[in-house]
Amino acid sequence: MESAEIKPVLTVALMAAFADGNTDERERDAIKRVSESLRNDVDIDLAAMYREVLLNKPELASVAAGIKSAEARQFAYEMAVVISDADGRRNESEQRFLDRLGAALQLPATTTATLDQRAAELVAASEGASPQSGLPSGGAVLGRSSLSQAEIDAMIRKAAVTNAALELLPDTIGSMAIIPLQMRLVYRIGKAYGYAMDRSHARDFIATLGIGLGGQYIEQFGRKLLGGLLGTLTGGLGGALGRQAASSGLAFATTYAIGRVAERYYAGGRTLDASALKQTFNALLAEARQLAPSYRQEIEQTAGTLDTRNLSSLMKQD
Repeated sequence: MESAEIKPVLTVALMAAFADGNTDERERDAIKRVSESLRNDVDIDLAAMYREVLLNKPELASVAAGIKSAEARQFAYEMAVVISDADGRRNESEQRFLDRLGAALQLPATTTATLDQRAAELVAASEGASPQSGLPSGGAVLGRSSLSQAEIDAMIRKAAVTNAALELLPDTIGSMAIIPLQMRLVYRIGKAYGYAMDRSHARDFIATLGIGLGGQYIEQFGRKLLGGLLGTLTGGLGGALGRQAASSGLAFATTYAIGRVAERYYAGGRTLDASALKQTFNALLAEARQLAPSYRQEIEQTAGTLDTRNLSSLMKQD
């Protein structure tokens, strides 16, 4: 990927985030973080790009014309698909945007159809996932877990390791499973403590922590895009692998902290308010960042076992 392609690729991501008209403050915060990270390595102001997309609404065809290589064109489309599906099944506006984007990028219909199908399968799996193994089937006592502490610890650790492993994979679409797996983790913990749960409860809980769904993907892809770009420009893999490892560590820490906050929230009878949840999450996130390196070997081993062609299977594993 050429350095000149980074701005149009990220512009496509931002346009996808705006396609449904629901981008909120959490997405703005994520974009600000990516902008600060990018600014350390390349001359780009993502925050300014955000305002340009929001206010000037650039022509999609003109933006797509700046993406020359086949690799970058597919990457841009993958980013748009994942961001469009971040909060569940895409709406008509998002689908129209993706149809226009595929045509503007001159991608083969087979390529876009394959990516769309994989995305749809994962969304369907995450929406329909109602894991029962080891969870109460009914009549559980609120605030008392049906799982042992060791089982809860293992559940959180496995989810964090799996999401970190997904970030190590070269296939960008693999990152699409991260948020559904985070929601599934919250779902399972809530159920274990006897609460009626569905996808919307888990999604709202994560949003309350201050984590934007599309914004989290933009942050992950920004790091992955920059890592690949710098690896190409420097003629080596050191910088790229370093950034990929950093992104993997972030996925581990975020997922781990979400699990721990959910455990405290449901174990305590859901008494923490939004402010307390955010403060607790931020504190645990800092701790989890320090913890991530100790799981590096397990994360790398897990990455070697994952098959991104069947991401929906991850939603069904215990």
